[in-house]
Amino acid sequence: MKTYLKELECPKCGKKYDPSKLNNMCECETPLLVRYDLEKMAKEFDPRVWSSRPRGLWRYRELLPVVDDEHVMSLGEGSTPVFPLRKLAAEYGVKEIFVKDEGMNPTGTFKARGAAVGVSKARELGVKTVAMPTAGNAGAAWAAYCARAGLKMVVAMPEDAPATTQAECMAYGAKTYLVKGLISDAGRVIRQACDKYGWFEVATLKEPYRIEGKKTMGLEIWEEFGDKMPSAIIYPTGGGVGIIGMWKAFQELRTMGWLKGRLPKMVAVQAEGCAPIVRAYKERKDKAEFFQGAHTVAAGIRVPSALGDFLVLDAVRSSGGTCVTVTDEEILETWKHLSSTEGALICPEGAAAVRAIAKIKEMGVISPDDSVLVLNTGAGMKYTELLTERAVNLGNGSLVE
Repeated sequence: MKTYLKELECPKCGKKYDPSKLNNMCECETPLLVRYDLEKMAKEFDPRVWSSRPRGLWRYRELLPVVDDEHVMSLGEGSTPVFPLRKLAAEYGVKEIFVKDEGMNPTGTFKARGAAVGVSKARELGVKTVAMPTAGNAGAAWAAYCARAGLKMVVAMPEDAPATTQAECMAYGAKTYLVKGLISDAGRVIRQACDKYGWFEVATLKEPYRIEGKKTMGLEIWEEFGDKMPSAIIYPTGGGVGIIGMWKAFQELRTMGWLKGRLPKMVAVQAEGCAPIVRAYKERKDKAEFFQGAHTVAAGIRVPSALGDFLVLDAVRSSGGTCVTVTDEEILETWKHLSSTEGALICPEGAAAVRAIAKIKEMGVISPDDSVLVLNTGAGMKYTELLTERAVNLGNGSLVE
């Protein structure tokens, strides 16, 4: 299939880079974005073709960066379900709440999208070994796709990262190292190792192609809702690649004249114990400062410093959205409540996004007549150790009183 890949561009200084060559970031240390010939694509391509193809991320091939189909690596990622939470909508007093369940992806999280495209492009560009710091899920996803692609993978993660994701990385054959501290500390270890051994660093936004995989969430949302998009899209934000990718997808669709309705308000949600982007938003800054002492039960959003913070903040502000925090207590309470009332065992990060609905309604960002879409970024079954205190240990006792 044809791709309309054109160039890589720095969103800050505007410098262009050749996408046929291996690139990390711009020389000004800004993440690079993939650009396509949207004018040509709009003239030549009918987007209705996408819906006629088999389900999955790669149905959007024309708007993805891999040139040669030989290098496309897939485990069946994408085309995740969207379903309503009717009981919760009535409880929160809004018209409709929908969940897009990214836990249905391979390796159980939305990270599979970025890994599928990132690994495929790395393979096409001749990379042999990739390395990244991770809180767990991204490392597991990239390790899986590297195994499929025949690439070597090195990950470093905080020693308190979820045990399940530690085991996943090792199961997929990645060299896995545990680091004392946060993901930022793991990042320093990986940078030093990449400099020493010549590995290709694929940390969040350190290469241009993870965004393109995450972008497909936005393309799927557009296919699902058309010009009647939800009033708001609520996204649990760590590195923020998902919100950046979705907003990029909406802008590309609008540029080509295919998305004609109003765009949704983009809402970034962080844990109270780790909220650098929320703090920057409230202080009307374009860049977030490192969040000291970061802590939260939602490991996926425990990111004290995000390289793409300015892109997240731009998406939120350009869309008329907002940034909010939730406490760990609110996350756990919502997580348990949602699973027991709606039968939806989402991840703690997704629960944070669900809880934010009540907050943004209070703030007037949405009204009782609005519909909202929550991105559940992972399968709740990966975090069941956080729920086990609900069980009653009977020992050799009886259920009969």
